Amino acid sequence: MSEAMTTEHLEHAEHAEHVAHQGAPFLTQVSMTIAIMAVIAATIGSLETIETAATLGAQNAAALSQSKASDQWAFFQAKSIKKSVHEVGARQSGPQADALAAEAKRYGEESKAIKSEAEGFEHQVEERLHEAEHHEHRHHILTMAVTLLHAAIAIATIAIITKGRKWPWYAGLALTVAGVALAGYAYI
Repeated sequence: MSEAMTTEHLEHAEHAEHVAHQGAPFLTQVSMTIAIMAVIAATIGSLETIETAATLGAQNAAALSQSKASDQWAFFQAKSIKKSVHEVGARQSGPQADALAAEAKRYGEESKAIKSEAEGFEHQVEERLHEAEHHEHRHHILTMAVTLLHAAIAIATIAIITKGRKWPWYAGLALTVAGVALAGYAYI
């Protein structure tokens, strides 16, 4: 969450405090509601930031696993080439044929283990990318929720500016409920 967004919430709280000193009960109620809305918006904004960080972390983990998988596949290729060279040498018959066949067999067995490890890293890549998509989806939902709360704060403030009209306050409350519900939906 940016510093400007944090400052914005503090400004709304200051406006609410100023109105509270004017002594109008409804305006005091609206001001308190706006302050609560600002706290909720800041909290959901923090959750949004956490989801962004989780997305980046999962994407970085996927990239690292992809790099490890690539290394393992390169190692697998090297072992496969050595195996093929030794098999060709063993087929030539000669004094080293049995030793070359044994080496080819050893390289073949090592290749299987390396292939299995490479496939494991590829599976990790898929898991991490799925995890990143999940966090990114939450981030988008939380962004919409925070936007609703910012709109709620702005609209509820109209009740203060108009010296007590109730419809903006009700609209702000409705948007707040929608924003909180949307934020809750992100974690279902």
